[in-house]
Amino acid sequence: MAVVTGCVLAAPCIDARAQGTLNVTEHHNHDTRDGLYVEPAFTQAASAALKRDLSFDGTISGNVYAQPLYIEGGPGGKAMIIAVTESNNVYALDAASGSVIWHRNVGPPVPLSKLLCGDIDPLGITGTPVVDLPSRTLFFDAMTTPDNGTTLRHLIYAFNVDTGTTNSGWPVNVNATAKSGSTVFSSANQNERGALAVLGGYVYVPYGGDYGDCGTYYGWLVGVPLNNPTNVMAWATPASGGGAWAVGGVSGDGVNPFIATGNTFGASVWSGGEAIIQFQPGPVFSGLTNDYWAPTNWMALDSSDIDLGGSGALIVDVPGATPSKLAVSLVYCNR
Repeated sequence: MAVVTGCVLAAPCIDARAQGTLNVTEHHNHDTRDGLYVEPAFTQAASAALKRDLSFDGTISGNVYAQPLYIEGGPGGKAMIIAVTESNNVYALDAASGSVIWHRNVGPPVPLSKLLCGDIDPLGITGTPVVDLPSRTLFFDAMTTPDNGTTLRHLIYAFNVDTGTTNSGWPVNVNATAKSGSTVFSSANQNERGALAVLGGYVYVPYGGDYGDCGTYYGWLVGVPLNNPTNVMAWATPASGGGAWAVGGVSGDGVNPFIATGNTFGASVWSGGEAIIQFQPGPVFSGLTNDYWAPTNWMALDSSDIDLGGSGALIVDVPGATPSKLAVSLVYCNR
């Protein structure tokens, strides 16, 4: 059981909608993943009067790993909080009261006992969803099983964010559609921790492995056209490992997606791991050196289980710097 809590401004009470709409449609609110935005209602004077709204009741079922989202102008003009859980529950809550506007369950999650390793029990919806406002569509990935763990499936869903109904042609079964060269996607060995992104008409979903590095997994970036979910494109690291597992998931510069990858296993030449990678829409990876960065000691990092991909790529612009457009990431050391 999880609880989403809300706050109110005590006095004077300020209606943010009267000062302009602010939606939080994705992880840290921007494709760049900077998390920097201004809410006009939170003036210094008003913020001093903030207190918890004890009447807000946002009780939902399941563990929450993903960032809740905030959408203005839902049914009846209500602002909504979108929350997803590891029990494969998806909720739209009234942002003022916490009451349920709509709720959907997309199938049984996978018990930890049915996985080779991991630290989430059960495993359902982990990565932060994304909302495409022009089409009013909510996208998310759910790990599901129709038979108590014998069959494992990652499904990419598209919901009408106002009603919770599934859009025509969705969900996308990643097992049945994602392939990179000779590498075929296997849900049994892949986890989806990172935040999704919508860029240039595609929804992008990153994948890595489960906690414990069990089985043969790869770093994956799967792209699905918003208007043609049958035309799935995907890229995977040529070597096993290299998971795209950072919470920030997919970042972007407005057109091109970026991911950070972790350590690969047994690679004698660079094979997609320990890197910040820029893709062309699709995703398509050129392989050119100006479309990725990996440290010269990537092999030593691999052997020490030290991941460059511990955090996603933060896209920043620093006027006056040379170069001015930068991607920032951090190293994760598993000690």
